[in-house]
Amino acid sequence: MSITVLLVDDEELVRAGLRAVLDTQPDIEVVGEASDGATVVPLVRRLRPDVVALDVRMPLLDGIEATRAILRSVADPPGILVITTFEEDAYVYEALRAGANGFLLKRARPAEIVHAVRLVAEGDSLLFPAAVRRLAAGRGNESAQRVLERAALTGREREVLRLMAGGLSNAEIAGRLVLGGETVKSHVSSVLTKLGARDRTQAVITAYESGFVTPG
Repeated sequence: MSITVLLVDDEELVRAGLRAVLDTQPDIEVVGEASDGATVVPLVRRLRPDVVALDVRMPLLDGIEATRAILRSVADPPGILVITTFEEDAYVYEALRAGANGFLLKRARPAEIVHAVRLVAEGDSLLFPAAVRRLAAGRGNESAQRVLERAALTGREREVLRLMAGGLSNAEIAGRLVLGGETVKSHVSSVLTKLGARDRTQAVITAYESGFVTPG
């Protein structure tokens, strides 16, 4: 069964380039395109894509508001990749906070684009810890502090969150803490639930904004 993708970008050349890359894959199908975030919700409802790849900067409705609209208005929403020229863009950070699963650089290599789409389609986050650290610098957030306090994470869960913020996968966390893979998966799930985070990316953002993890 193919992974279906909706492309949303006001630059036709970008959409054409992404389509050219994705359509070469036997397990990926581009089912639609749009030039602005303002049309994305009805398209998602009609096409039911597994992944929406949308530009973070668009003239009428940008990727941040489009992400919020999808998550607010669509039952069982798709995975969301925001497309950006610069990974340090503050718009990217706000899109991740809004619930996007990760971001894709416009200069990404074809293999990276395909990997990102497959990862998000599987329900995973595409986490770039170095970029998140830079973007989180100086963004202390009292709300995030309260979320972390209310979560009352156990000692082990705090260790897991710290390693998640470092960009480690479940397998790498298991190796670092000498735990079984299913045990780590259970801890990660518990951390997300307690923090009210949609995915790893949002959990990591909370970790940085609360001061639990310090950028750098």
